[in-house]
Amino acid sequence: MRQASNSAPLRILHLEDSTPDHELVKRALSKAEVFAVLTQVDTLEGFSNLLSTAEFDVILADYRLPGFTALDAWQVLQKLKLRTPFVLLSGAIGETAAVAAIQLGMSDYLPKADLSKLGRVVNRALEVHHMQLEKEAAHLELAASEKRLASFAEHLQSAIEQERAAIAREIHDDIGGSLAAIRFDLAWAMRHTHDESSLSHLSSANEMLSHALQASQRIMMNLRPAVLDQGLVAALHWLTTDFSKRTSLPVNLRAPQKIESLSKAVQLTAYRTAQEALTNISKYACCSAVRVELSDSGGLLTLEVSDDGIGVTEQDMAKASSFGIRGLKERARTVGGWVDVSSTESHGTSITLSIPLDSESTEFLGEANT
Repeated sequence: MRQASNSAPLRILHLEDSTPDHELVKRALSKAEVFAVLTQVDTLEGFSNLLSTAEFDVILADYRLPGFTALDAWQVLQKLKLRTPFVLLSGAIGETAAVAAIQLGMSDYLPKADLSKLGRVVNRALEVHHMQLEKEAAHLELAASEKRLASFAEHLQSAIEQERAAIAREIHDDIGGSLAAIRFDLAWAMRHTHDESSLSHLSSANEMLSHALQASQRIMMNLRPAVLDQGLVAALHWLTTDFSKRTSLPVNLRAPQKIESLSKAVQLTAYRTAQEALTNISKYACCSAVRVELSDSGGLLTLEVSDDGIGVTEQDMAKASSFGIRGLKERARTVGGWVDVSSTESHGTSITLSIPLDSESTEFLGEANT
């Protein structure tokens, strides 16, 4: 605020048709040591012209003037899209009308009989105005920061998927090729060896090689689910079947036979959500059954993965190390969707992904991510 002697004076526009009242206001501000330059105006046209050509820090307005009221002046301020603090200073208005004026957005109301309080009222109006501006600036900065974070998360997800695809190709081309060549050599050696001890070792090596090949194929599928080329439903069938084989947990999958017109970004998001949910279940749920439901009704793709395990508490999900659920939420956001988690202790957990099925929310990650 500019009240100190070494500060520029406040620029106050005084909407008042009484010169004696204008002088009283000047005297009250001076007595309160509010250093100000007052500009008096008594017509609506003059009020509008001054606001259009000059800047003011505060507006003090009488309520009733010849041919118009302070409400008309307030409307002018709104049309000009100015947010100058507006203090109603009048003796011709009741308390009900004053409250209504404040509800419209005016800063304050002071009866002319209480001019001794004018300095405090002006200071308070300025303080509130500055606080509002600072709050809005903080909100804008927060929104910009969240937008930058979302953009970074989207870029990070894209980079992760591209790196996964590159690693999967290397496993397929290098490790997979080498293991296949070893299998041929072992088969040749087994055909040309008649020593029982050697055959036993070769058979064990062949068995371990089969496990290695299966492991490499599983890792490749986890890194880059090529099965998604056959559609999301087929990919979920493979994922749940593989999960059930590895964990011995029964999985009930309910899904349409096929869902058309899903972008690769949406399919990958749904697949990764199911994959992460099933991974969490195998690690923490201590459950006896798992249910996966997929639907595309009502213009919304919905994937729900639930279990009947021990559940998860709010404190668990709020832990600094709980990146899994946060990662799912960020991934869903990149395609315009969201993730809800519901859990009851000893009654299981349900993770639900929802994605609107419209063109604007299905191409965020791009085609290259898979």
